[in-house]
Amino acid sequence: MTRTLLAATIFATFAALGQAAVPAGANGFSLVWSDDFTGGSNTAPSSAWQYDTGTGVFGTGEIETMTNNIKNVYQDGNGNLRLVALGSGQSWTSGRIETVRSDFAAPAGGIMAVEGRMQLPAVTGAAAAGYWPAFWMLGSTLRTGTSWPACGEIDIMENINGINEVFGTLHCGTSPGGDCNESTGLGGNKQNISPSLQSAFHTYRIELDAGANIIRWYIDGTQYWSVASSAVSASTWNAATNHGFFIILDLAMGGGFPAAFGGGPTSSTQSGSPFIIDYVAVYTKAGSGGSTGGSTGGSGCTQGSCGSGLCSCGGACYSASQYTCIGTTLCPAGDQLCGKLA
Repeated sequence: MTRTLLAATIFATFAALGQAAVPAGANGFSLVWSDDFTGGSNTAPSSAWQYDTGTGVFGTGEIETMTNNIKNVYQDGNGNLRLVALGSGQSWTSGRIETVRSDFAAPAGGIMAVEGRMQLPAVTGAAAAGYWPAFWMLGSTLRTGTSWPACGEIDIMENINGINEVFGTLHCGTSPGGDCNESTGLGGNKQNISPSLQSAFHTYRIELDAGANIIRWYIDGTQYWSVASSAVSASTWNAATNHGFFIILDLAMGGGFPAAFGGGPTSSTQSGSPFIIDYVAVYTKAGSGGSTGGSTGGSGCTQGSCGSGLCSCGGACYSASQYTCIGTTLCPAGDQLCGKLA
């Protein structure tokens, strides 16, 4: 009994420290990339990541200076990455990193899932004013000249001012306004999570489903939001989703989002409460018919007057990795019955 209790205590302690193993793929998903942050104490993140540094360069109104200082971004030796905002008043430093890879994408007709287990800074109320931790992705095309938000941004998890609420959002199209109502985006949220986001680790996940043309948001395995391609134009959806992504982890201070919920930071904001990341993982799942590769049920891809990489279907242009043309009907990729049900 004593040994059993000791083992349970050790397990609970490790769990509290965030030492959970990266889950293997389940339900048809395969693990394709992960970082479990197993480096030594006070070490920089691995070469899979690069720093994004600067002050006032992110277009969000946040006030901190993002640095590559080990005080702001480090592995803690307990299987976690920590991002730490340090400062007071209107003077702060913090950390922001992004994956070097920008090719995380859904297979044709299949699904990409991006997941992370993390605990948000353990501050609430006045002490949390201005805190803005985020786990998100930007389209690879941003690195090759496409502007925001046309490149696509998927916010897997955002939280502001220490409230017990998670936000998930798609940004796309043009700003201001456009298909995605920028700069707000198309977003959903979940409140009153137990235990709170600031007191325990939770798992945040999105699934970009290229077969069903939908993005789904989850916390601890429960879906709370989705955006389907039908919410925007076909061209906007294609530009926002039909490419690779890179992953970003950051802890901002201040900016437009915290300002919408009371503002900050202020003289009461507490310095040094870390955003703790246990792991980040990417999974993929093949479509039910394997790679669609632009297959149109034998009709082939007719380019017509469409640009490079696009096909024509009944006068509409489309991406063959997202849609399929059956007769003259444009259907979700892999749905070979779509044009035959009339």
